[in-house]
Amino acid sequence: MKKQKGMSAETAYRLFIYVALITLAISIIIPVAWVFLASVKENSEFYGSPWAMPKGFYFQNFIDALEKANMGTYMFNSIFVTALALLILLIVALPAAYVLARYTFKGSRFMNSLFKAGLFINVNYIVVPIFLMLLNGDTFFRSQFGDSFLLDNLFILAVVYAATALPFTIYLLSSYFQSLPSTYEEAAFVDGAGYFKTMVKIMLPMARPSIIAIILFNFLAFWNEYIIALTLIPGPNKTLPVGLMNLMAAQKSAANYGQMYAGMVLVMLPTLILYIIVQKKLTQGMTLGGLKD
Repeated sequence: MKKQKGMSAETAYRLFIYVALITLAISIIIPVAWVFLASVKENSEFYGSPWAMPKGFYFQNFIDALEKANMGTYMFNSIFVTALALLILLIVALPAAYVLARYTFKGSRFMNSLFKAGLFINVNYIVVPIFLMLLNGDTFFRSQFGDSFLLDNLFILAVVYAATALPFTIYLLSSYFQSLPSTYEEAAFVDGAGYFKTMVKIMLPMARPSIIAIILFNFLAFWNEYIIALTLIPGPNKTLPVGLMNLMAAQKSAANYGQMYAGMVLVMLPTLILYIIVQKKLTQGMTLGGLKD
């Protein structure tokens, strides 16, 4: 028997995958780490080498970003809008996805097709029609009550966020509910549970990994969203991404880079912390949704 020379195709493929993944990880980790390090540098340190390590930890950048640049208020606005949008989304999407996935009724196919069609609509393309509808509504409110309500309103912004995320959320949750066996529902009905109690007590706890996955995806989308927030909130009640862009524009001209990078860290940090907390549940939710019993 002659020894096989060279590298096998499987080994070469694995090596290629490892190199690609390591390269991708480095391309992500280095910029993120650089922003964190830049956020604790004093302003004079930016005039040297951009790759130089900070001489100390200058946390005044974060204090200035929160107080002087109003990033604290913007962060509170983002937390409020994101939490409210997620709450509205879950209240609407969970029962809708469950019913569409587990029951057949008149119009169910059409509603499923309608939600699937919504997956192909880019939200950024319909921002102007949404703005015009809200503007017309505000014109009516102003003529009747003397004050506007729909624009520059964080609650309305949260409703728009939740509405635009419904197609993706219902599609993902429906796929998971369809993978669950019907024996659980049959056992619940035998025990005397109704439709609502079966959904709340039996099916939703089983769908927890998928629910965590859609919470994370939509949290990232709502937290980092810029175009809709910029359009629908023209006043001072801005969200964090819009406030960060204003801060970047102001600090570039003022050459106060530490404060600018501190603002970037304030935007990135919650998403990184949330991902670290739920990464195992996220992987489980993405893999179990495709299993059939």
